[in-house]
Amino acid sequence: MRTRFLSLAVAATAALALAGCSTASSDETAEGDDSLTSVQESGVLTIGTEGTYRPFSFHEDGSGELTGFDVEIATAVAEELGVEAQFEETQWDAIFAGLEAGRFDVIANQVSITPERLETYVFSEPYTYSTGVIVVPTDDDSIDSFESLEGKTTAQSLTSNWNTLAVESGATVEGVEGWAQSVALVEQGRVDATINDKLTFLDYEQTTGADTIKIAAETEEQSESAFALAEGSTELADAIDEALESLRADGTLAEISEKYFGADVTE
Repeated sequence: MRTRFLSLAVAATAALALAGCSTASSDETAEGDDSLTSVQESGVLTIGTEGTYRPFSFHEDGSGELTGFDVEIATAVAEELGVEAQFEETQWDAIFAGLEAGRFDVIANQVSITPERLETYVFSEPYTYSTGVIVVPTDDDSIDSFESLEGKTTAQSLTSNWNTLAVESGATVEGVEGWAQSVALVEQGRVDATINDKLTFLDYEQTTGADTIKIAAETEEQSESAFALAEGSTELADAIDEALESLRADGTLAEISEKYFGADVTE
């Protein structure tokens, strides 16, 4: 099966263009939309999440209490709505089917806003923003832009958009299985760089110190992640937006972000 990749710039531009008219920011309330009323009457916001996606949704040591960046933000949103947060853990491949079947009210699992998803689901305002970054050894100043990857060697998962971006930038790619292997090759000096999501780097830096690597450059385009809701859930999405605005204003979002990433990725 052939997999077709959009360039990062094209995909991001399309997503932002559609997000402006298709997210849940409309002032019009959909007829028959009882999504918010249902949550308020039950006293519970049911949230679909993986539970195996560190640092966003996971169990400490594999068996502890469910925690993570998305889990804490979703819990704070539920508190703002005056209801209890109840998490339903499910595999990623089944998470949207669970939303459509009404197993939960929202998904909190770093769901990126994409043109395809905007055609089917309602999204809250984003609560996570990230870019693509070039990661290099701390003592390497030869790479300071994507153009300077020309003729360099990067370690990339061959099925990722980061691989596409590396090739488009003129790099020679050494295929790896994921971040752990790619960053190891950078630290060992076996490749010049790797391209990945900034959140991945920040998490690695927060948990390990990462004093042997640094960010050399990042994309201008940002990816945005938000709560995903079923079609027709505009009222609940609007209420979640108000909750996120309040949590952003009082510093809660920034505090949660600093805990997991050492930086504020919520703006």
